Amino acid sequence: MTPLLSVRDLTIGFGKGPDVVRNVSFDVMPGQTLALVGESGSGKTVTCRGILRILPKVAQIRSGRIMLYGRSGEVDLTAISERRMRDVRGDAVSMIFQEPMRSLSPLHKIGNQVSEVLWLHKGASEREAKRLVLEKFERVGFPDPERAYGSYPFELSGGMRQRAMIAMAMVSQPDLLIADEPTTALDVTTQAQVLGLMKELQKDTGMAMVLVTHDLGVVANMAEQVVVMNKGRVMEAGPAEPLLNAPAHPYTQQLFEAAPSIPAQPHLAPALPEDDLILQLRNVSKTYRMRGKSAWKPDVLIHACRGVDLNLPRGKTLAIVGESGSGKTTAARIALGAEPPDAGGEVLFRATPDSDPIAVHKMDRAARTAFQKQAQMVFQDPYSSLSPRMRILGALTEPLDIHNIGTRSERRDLAARRLKAVGMNPDMLQRYPHAFSGGQRQRLSIARALMLEPALLVCDEPTSALDVSVQEQILTLLEEIRDRMNLSYLFISHDLAVVARIADEVAVMRQGLVVEQAPPDTLFYNPKHPYTKALIAAQPTPDINRPIDLKLVAQGAGSPDSWPEAFRFSNTVIPSLMQLEPGHKVRCHV
Repeated sequence: MTPLLSVRDLTIGFGKGPDVVRNVSFDVMPGQTLALVGESGSGKTVTCRGILRILPKVAQIRSGRIMLYGRSGEVDLTAISERRMRDVRGDAVSMIFQEPMRSLSPLHKIGNQVSEVLWLHKGASEREAKRLVLEKFERVGFPDPERAYGSYPFELSGGMRQRAMIAMAMVSQPDLLIADEPTTALDVTTQAQVLGLMKELQKDTGMAMVLVTHDLGVVANMAEQVVVMNKGRVMEAGPAEPLLNAPAHPYTQQLFEAAPSIPAQPHLAPALPEDDLILQLRNVSKTYRMRGKSAWKPDVLIHACRGVDLNLPRGKTLAIVGESGSGKTTAARIALGAEPPDAGGEVLFRATPDSDPIAVHKMDRAARTAFQKQAQMVFQDPYSSLSPRMRILGALTEPLDIHNIGTRSERRDLAARRLKAVGMNPDMLQRYPHAFSGGQRQRLSIARALMLEPALLVCDEPTSALDVSVQEQILTLLEEIRDRMNLSYLFISHDLAVVARIADEVAVMRQGLVVEQAPPDTLFYNPKHPYTKALIAAQPTPDINRPIDLKLVAQGAGSPDSWPEAFRFSNTVIPSLMQLEPGHKVRCHV
């Protein structure tokens, strides 16, 4: 059988530097999915960009051939002119990029950006293009295609933007779809639905797919063929089933060992102490007012948090889990005093066991400055949280400058010690953030948060955008620092496998409400709420015999109206958080 795409001995380099992709070969068969697997820097994305010839100017394809046997017959993609290559891109071969917010123009509406593919490649009229785009929007799961068509990218959630990217890639019905980490930064329930959608569309159109990922669970659910890459070379390749069941290469085995997973058996932990609480959230709600879409329409109230009660014991980790828009980051911001709660809510913080509680929601300027020494945050995106214009030394010592702590040499010495504490070399202090990988930048963010020796660390999705092996290193680092410095963590995540490893208590949030709360050994092995069950079902595992149960995910992740009667809630009728057994609370009607 003739492959749809054949890559032979592909070698790519930058400038006069060494090869970043060396002698890579693989075939993609019609209708099949081939997964390119590996860590950041392994050459996966460069290989795919080489196929479409959208590499940076300094990059060169130094050797090899890329043959496409599609709708235009046999085409050598390395030899055709740029003009002919433009006809191939977006038509015969489409690509979904990793970060939809950076790939979509912020100045143009979503509908126009997707329609452009049909205007350029099919010569469609504006009316015809809009009809086809609205059909595709409905197919990829937009609840209101017309509204999405007229929206700008910033008006859509991450999951909806990714669906728009899928619609853009699919609207011309390509022979081959290249999907570069299409679900990395998505919630597990959204990821499961997007993967299911891509499989359905593939079945309907018969297209082939190259899936770039570092998540072996995604590979097990999607791919027929697998190519494992490391440092620009192919380490192992072959059919998915034997490769995933018995990986032969040590590097592939290492990826499997690093992949986080919910343990098969619960490890019974002692009950959490309630007598020494570093942080308490009592009846915390947060309501935002959005202006109506026109002058005669009323304002809309958004309930980001509703009646949240959480206790964090000193030296422990409380995880808040939920999808985008569930209110978990809003709760964290209120806990840090960055947002005030609605009237009636309280946030209490005790710096030491014998100190009086600080009312975080009522702090004046002096009290806030003192509180900020005790409570710090590690942000989700290490690329955005470090200034590109500031050397690492300046980024680390800035908190000390603000709080007037130490002399210049003392600050530098402390910065060097903190870098060592997070496993990095103090010689790196004079570098800029762009010189570091994503995992290194997250280590730098953790070092910066530790500069003031806080008692509380709020970690907002600190590993969501990292490779599995780097994620493993960061989690190990956070555990070591917590135990060594007796830190308390408020850990925000959508990844239950990560939470199962690090948390002492888990609160599951949906639409601003805590719907279930329990220790991990109870929550993951005896879940009661349909949304918790959906989160667990949506967790991809690197086992080809355990595919994601999309029906269970769709039921739990769907509207609360679709849940079993005991768990349903609306804006007016909200059931109480009931204690089913000691330490296990579920929001349900009695």
